[in-house]
Amino acid sequence: MKKNIFVLISSILVLGTALAGCGSNDQTASNGQSAEKSDSNKKQELRLNLHSEPPTADPGIADDNISGAVIRAVFDGLTRLGEDGKVHESVAEKIDVSDDMLTYTFHLRDTKWSNGEALTAKDFEFAWKRVLNPKTASNYAYQLYYIKNAEQANKGKAALDTVGIKALDDKTLQVTLENPTPFFLELTAFYTYYPVNQKLVTANPKWATDAKTHVGNGPFKFETWEHKSKMVLVKNENYWDKDAVKMEKINFSMVDDENTELSMFDNGEIDWAGRPLSDIPTDAIPALKDSGKMVTQPVASTYWYKFNTEKPPFNNVKIRKAFAYAIDRQSIVDNITMGNELAAMGPVPPTMALNPNGYFKDNDVETAKKLLAEGMKEMGITELPPISLTFNTSEKHKKIAEAIQDQWKKNLGVEVKLSNQEWKVYIDALHQGNYQVGRMGWNADFNDPINFLELFKDKKGGNNDTNWESPKYQELLNKSAMETDPEKRKQLLSEAEQVIMDEMPVVPIYFTTYSWVKADNVKGVVVDGLGFVDWKWATIE
Repeated sequence: MKKNIFVLISSILVLGTALAGCGSNDQTASNGQSAEKSDSNKKQELRLNLHSEPPTADPGIADDNISGAVIRAVFDGLTRLGEDGKVHESVAEKIDVSDDMLTYTFHLRDTKWSNGEALTAKDFEFAWKRVLNPKTASNYAYQLYYIKNAEQANKGKAALDTVGIKALDDKTLQVTLENPTPFFLELTAFYTYYPVNQKLVTANPKWATDAKTHVGNGPFKFETWEHKSKMVLVKNENYWDKDAVKMEKINFSMVDDENTELSMFDNGEIDWAGRPLSDIPTDAIPALKDSGKMVTQPVASTYWYKFNTEKPPFNNVKIRKAFAYAIDRQSIVDNITMGNELAAMGPVPPTMALNPNGYFKDNDVETAKKLLAEGMKEMGITELPPISLTFNTSEKHKKIAEAIQDQWKKNLGVEVKLSNQEWKVYIDALHQGNYQVGRMGWNADFNDPINFLELFKDKKGGNNDTNWESPKYQELLNKSAMETDPEKRKQLLSEAEQVIMDEMPVVPIYFTTYSWVKADNVKGVVVDGLGFVDWKWATIE
């Protein structure tokens, strides 16, 4: 999914959770006010906080969890995850799949854009081909590579009109795949597969940066977007399923300090604090856990550090592995995150694990020292150059980075400089390769290990950032795409995971959980097993 600003950015169906039963109406609200006295109880208005400014509200460009959450509110796809965590028809009212599982025919219902214009299959065709157009530079273009000729077109080796996406008429979209893809209908629920208004996008390249020009087709629409200050969404009366939407307005503040956000919640200024839009301050977690107010949910997500494998000394695999092995993950989850996270000894989370036992030992200092010495000898150096560890602004990221800084100093004798940056600046720096070690993580976009492994398939892949590439790794992933036997496919993916752990361009640290507190009168917010949030069914009771 997405890069996650807090884990770091979709649906483990069996873990989908609708928060309809958290707390009861006659209890004191979690923010210390009774539900009857809460101002938000008088009307269907939800008050939330965005930890940072969403970089975009364009589904074809977005690649982070904050943008994704807003986009999911103002757009809708051919399919959508329901309150039950399962995929359901949405803009498509009927879906036909060929016997060979290669051709999907989506029959669209009568639906409109938020400006009242008719939405057609041609908008979907335009949107998907726009994502694949190399000029768009969409970091998530590879999510469409399951479609025939999509990868070739995105890499400039085939024309866009050869891609297997075609609007047969205004109400019918036909899609042809490269290979059978069992999770394809999960993908069509993901925001990169959302439509955009062709007329608007063609006329105004900046359409997605202003509430006045934004047009979507989801449960809500923009009313206000004061950048770095606030955002207001209101119910979209042109939404095809508007009767299911009870919330009239969602008010977002934009405060990047977790302690301030929690204070706002305690003071009754917002209805929710913590994940998936922000985080609970680590110092507040023990008391919130003891009080029973904090909700904690596992999600298919891995928190990791990335190496820039083209910048010394991390162009040496032994040095990369030395830094990876010299981290005490268990102490981090026990003393900093404290959300029942699991130490990660591989990149793929437990819900779809290929090797549950992992690929290395936690805090293996002896091996780390040996590898560091060997790596430095191979590079012909007796002293490491300055090491920079960069992370996006967050109290938790800072504490984790400080802990790892101390561990690397103690275990390897390495001096590490820490640097934090605002999210939009930070993610651009990673994409440009302007870093040595960078914090990131990944929330699954769909329930399959390929979603984690394919990130690192191509050196210049949209979300790789490590500049690492392996022909052997690519070959294994390509073979897995063609393999129809589930067990043989799993074996190929397991071999690929072994390759990436042997090369270590990315350092797994822990498997994520989400924690939050909310007012008891807030019902129906869906946070699924991959960390997606959907306010379509939210209500204030």
